[in-house]
Amino acid sequence: MSVKKISKEQPENFEFTSTSLETANKIIKKYPKGKQQSAVMALLYLVQSQNNNWIPLAAVRYIAKFLDMSYIKVYEVATFYTMYNLSPVGNHFIQVCTTTPCMIRGAYKLVEACKEKISPNEKELSKDKTCSWMEVECLGACVNAPMMQINNDYYEDLDKEKTLKIIDQILNGENPKPGSYRGRLNSEPENNRKTLMDIKNA
Repeated sequence: MSVKKISKEQPENFEFTSTSLETANKIIKKYPKGKQQSAVMALLYLVQSQNNNWIPLAAVRYIAKFLDMSYIKVYEVATFYTMYNLSPVGNHFIQVCTTTPCMIRGAYKLVEACKEKISPNEKELSKDKTCSWMEVECLGACVNAPMMQINNDYYEDLDKEKTLKIIDQILNGENPKPGSYRGRLNSEPENNRKTLMDIKNA
């Protein structure tokens, strides 16, 4: 497990917006009475979604108080799981899968693109502070390898040229279309499907 990088620059306070607070209360209601602390992972993810893809330590204290937990217990969760970022990663957080299926099909060409366009180092902000990248383990889209995730969207069937173009788009404030970059529908065969031809969007 990699050591978490915790930002030296920290805001003094954090609190949920009215929308996030409403969502948090809905999440907590899903748990039996006395088990509300089990919502800690979901609430940390909610913090990250609200706070530009990262969790400041003030938010860890906020969640601890919100769930009546000790600070260290929430801190342990936030520092253990790789899906939580404890330092700024920018508006666009790129995760490149380099597990075996993606690696075999050229994942490190995607890594090269990220190094050239964003930063030579993982989790290091681009010059304009808008994005960063990192290598990750399997994202569950092996059949469409190689692929990467940007925030909540998957970009699949990539190569270096297509990755460079996607990064250029996000650096220019555009929103590249997620999905397959070979024109495939979902996870259909590369040479088009041969069965269920009478069913649309199968």
